[in-house]
Amino acid sequence: MSAALHRLAGHDSGSDGKGPEDHPHGVPLAVHDLTVAYHRKPVVWDVDLNFPEGRLVAIVGPNGAGKSTLLKACLDLIPRASGEVRVYGKPYRENRGLVGYVPQRESVDWDFPVSVLDVVAMGTYRRLGWLRRVGGTQRREAMEALRKTGIEHLAGRQISQLSGGQQQRVFLARALAQDARVYLMDEPFAAVDAATERAVVDVLRGLNERGRTCVVVHHDLASVPRYFDWVVLLNMRVVAAGPVDEVFTPENLEKTYGGQLNLLGEAARALQNVES
Repeated sequence: MSAALHRLAGHDSGSDGKGPEDHPHGVPLAVHDLTVAYHRKPVVWDVDLNFPEGRLVAIVGPNGAGKSTLLKACLDLIPRASGEVRVYGKPYRENRGLVGYVPQRESVDWDFPVSVLDVVAMGTYRRLGWLRRVGGTQRREAMEALRKTGIEHLAGRQISQLSGGQQQRVFLARALAQDARVYLMDEPFAAVDAATERAVVDVLRGLNERGRTCVVVHHDLASVPRYFDWVVLLNMRVVAAGPVDEVFTPENLEKTYGGQLNLLGEAARALQNVES
């Protein structure tokens, strides 16, 4: 599968395509030759990226472009057809404790009987260890994370009683409690009120000030230059990636949001030819 995809993408033998050596060990998150396919249909194709240290990175592209799939593949939540993901030079599984994840709200069962404080305290589990119980130190850390997201007054409330914006802040607080070095966030701005949007921005900027790397699936093109300093334009494969002021151009946006059906058709035929 990989060889056919490389030929179609222009990365056949003797080309200038990247190899594993092009992903230095100091890179917070390195994605090499990543392809994901569902039922022979490619969703993410031949993605090769180095996410820079201490940047706020937006991943943008049309619906169905593979943005959320890319994050989930990096986190080993879904299988990859090919490729590898490294966190500071090591496979994700070896350094997963350095990565925090904010999933989409729709992916969670909010009727589960647990309090806000308990959910946020779960962010300390990797540092605490699964066989040890959450204690006073971890609860204080969780309360501090709730304070930073402006919902400390909800600590004792059941998560089923929260609004959509409050749910999103709980996710952010749990990520803060993880004290990770790399954060992957899937649509944290989706369907939130203005107050929650400001809270998300404050969290991102606070993490940025601490030198953390934040990779965010984002849908609002107008706010990309305000909220982020680095951008990945994705339409199943990477169209362009780099600093916002260099990459976020009308020409690249046209390439990203145009021609989606043609690209999907070409890649699907490549997969079918290999598997037939």
